[in-house]
Amino acid sequence: MRRRSLKAAVPAAGAALLLVSTLSGCGGDGASAAGGDSTLKWTSTYFPTHWDPVVGGSGAQFRELSMVYASLTRTDEKGDAVPDLAKSWDYNKRGDRITFHLRPGQKFSDGEPVDGAAVKAAIERAKKQKNSALFGDLTSIESVRAKGLDAIVDLNQVDYQIPQLLGQRVLQIASPKAARSPAKLDQQPVGAGPFTVTQLIPGTKAVLKKNPKYWDAKNIHIDQVELTSAPDASTVVSGLQTGVYNFADIEPSQADAAKKAGLDVFVQPGFNASNISLNVNKKPFDNDKVVDAVRHAINRQEFVDKLTFGYGQETDQPFPKGYTAYDPTSANAYPYDPAKSKKLLAQAGYKAGDIKLDLVIPEEQPDAEIVQSQLAKVGIKVDIKIDKNWATPFFAKDLTFSLYATTGRDSAAQTLTAHFGPDGPLNLSTPYEPKGFKDAIAKVRETRIDDPDYQKVLQAATRAGLHSKALVFTYSQPNLIAKSKTVSGLPKNPAHIDWTGVTIKPGA
Repeated sequence: MRRRSLKAAVPAAGAALLLVSTLSGCGGDGASAAGGDSTLKWTSTYFPTHWDPVVGGSGAQFRELSMVYASLTRTDEKGDAVPDLAKSWDYNKRGDRITFHLRPGQKFSDGEPVDGAAVKAAIERAKKQKNSALFGDLTSIESVRAKGLDAIVDLNQVDYQIPQLLGQRVLQIASPKAARSPAKLDQQPVGAGPFTVTQLIPGTKAVLKKNPKYWDAKNIHIDQVELTSAPDASTVVSGLQTGVYNFADIEPSQADAAKKAGLDVFVQPGFNASNISLNVNKKPFDNDKVVDAVRHAINRQEFVDKLTFGYGQETDQPFPKGYTAYDPTSANAYPYDPAKSKKLLAQAGYKAGDIKLDLVIPEEQPDAEIVQSQLAKVGIKVDIKIDKNWATPFFAKDLTFSLYATTGRDSAAQTLTAHFGPDGPLNLSTPYEPKGFKDAIAKVRETRIDDPDYQKVLQAATRAGLHSKALVFTYSQPNLIAKSKTVSGLPKNPAHIDWTGVTIKPGA
């Protein structure tokens, strides 16, 4: 879940205590970074609720956690996996084993070595820790062996997606020593990324400093970071103008004001897509005609017009149009047609007003009101219910009807299985799986990414997944960042914020 809904998905642990922790093993004295010659002052709408990457790395927060935790790979501007902690990797001939070769001499900020054993511990913890948000993404991994600086990953199927999968989104690697106490790690993060946390006020503020032990520290030119949880959205632009902040993720509604204020608005490419989630295991969505009625009742363009302020586009797939996995042949399979929607409901035995649904969401959000209005036009009554603990019933698959928006995944196969797989975290209808999807996604995994037929195979899997009755996709929009002109341009890596080479003018 991105932006507003992410903050409500999981309560900020200990936020009410406003406990300031001076973190052991990270260095520094916890002093404010204000006044530093190269200080990034970032205010964020998705300030981490958890600093344990196994728990908090699944949503938009992975961008902030990536300042502290490095991964085996990272993503370049093409969306391809490139080396990070691992300098290289290779598959065996069958494609069911991959060996990652780590860079020598790397250390976590607590002095522990970054080696094969650390990778093994990170993967096993992500698979087994009770509160892991990542276990569903690692189903291809059978076991991991450590051999010095090598991590040998044995798979239970051929899967050429692993280098893209084990990047910043799914495998941010913590010190195994620190991770022995996950609860402590959650508030005292210890990684091998470009920065270390020196001060943390849970849910409110974190102060970080450059990590000289990071393997690419020579290309990190920011000395300190002040990361704060964004106040009311209406004050962010004025805070940027006055220098309280010099970097902020913003909503499309703020972009015009930011530009008029003389700020740079960075349009970061991404894989974002929003959807309406249905549970086909519960009435009335156990009736296919009702599902199709909802599909035809949705006017995607209204979401774009009212919510994205010119930055978004409608999509009926878990990807924006133009992305490699987007299947053009499946486009507009269920066009907006309220008359057809009413007819389908009648065929299912429902008169106007018979169907009454609770739309459960974590907080007030305008897309819920659009859904409510559009379904009312075809005779379906929707009551919007706010549940701040919405994440628990959603991921337990106890809800009948909800909304979700994702930041996408670096591995397209991971995005597809998250939505359409029988154990997919975004499949509200678990264990339901559309017919043909299992075989189609297996073929994707078996196809090398550099194979000339890869895109064709990938789009076929998208096509199979879209037979799902559990999801109705609505719109996509990029990530928007407003920044002071004192902050240099950012690499256009899709969905990721890469601090490599970024500079801040002295005194900013």
